[in-house]
Amino acid sequence: MGSQNPRTTNEQTTNLTLRRTVENNRKANALQMEPIPMSNTENQDLETSSNHEDAPSSWNDLYSIEWMPKDFLLKFRQHVEGYQIGANLEFDLSGTNACKPKFVIKPLSEDRKWKVLFEPRQADLRLLTKKIPIGPFLSLQVGLGHEFHNHTTGWTWKVTSSYGGDGVSQIRYKTCLPVFPGFDIRIGWNAEYVLPNIHGGLGTGEPIIGMNYGHLYGSIERMEAIITNAS
Repeated sequence: MGSQNPRTTNEQTTNLTLRRTVENNRKANALQMEPIPMSNTENQDLETSSNHEDAPSSWNDLYSIEWMPKDFLLKFRQHVEGYQIGANLEFDLSGTNACKPKFVIKPLSEDRKWKVLFEPRQADLRLLTKKIPIGPFLSLQVGLGHEFHNHTTGWTWKVTSSYGGDGVSQIRYKTCLPVFPGFDIRIGWNAEYVLPNIHGGLGTGEPIIGMNYGHLYGSIERMEAIITNAS
């Protein structure tokens, strides 16, 4: 057998190495061209970052109002020599339909300092001062009461805000509607609201830009029918 030429062997080895290098480069380029599938979590994060958070489907989702009052009051008032004597009948419309009577005596002057309340069912007699302003937003009211059933006497006090609610996110107010002389309708309503805000984050799992649209809740707390005899 004849001996193989060393030069020919080296050329074959070089050609084989070049073919393998070309094939490896083709495989690497094919892998780079294929799209990398995204997981469900990454898809959700991408959708969350591109959309507003808690987006309402309509404007009706941003507010809710309860038009049915919880309490109804029928008030009778009689003016006698500079004083107002009143009898109140309070009906609970939330389900019990109970009637709670109350009697009120107070001066007719606009700068009145006191009023007297008597509730027969609780046998509770109270003397209350007018609301005394404390700063621009708060008011103080002090009372002296006596319970005939328990034969006890004690002091009470209450601090309220000028908004009438428990904080700046709640407003309570009374609107008086005169129907005709001697008959008025007074509506006590309540409004609670959450102001909208914009927020975001990066690298914390939160959307880059998100928005809370806020919410407004309104309700009619009570309705009063007031009958006044000023003769």
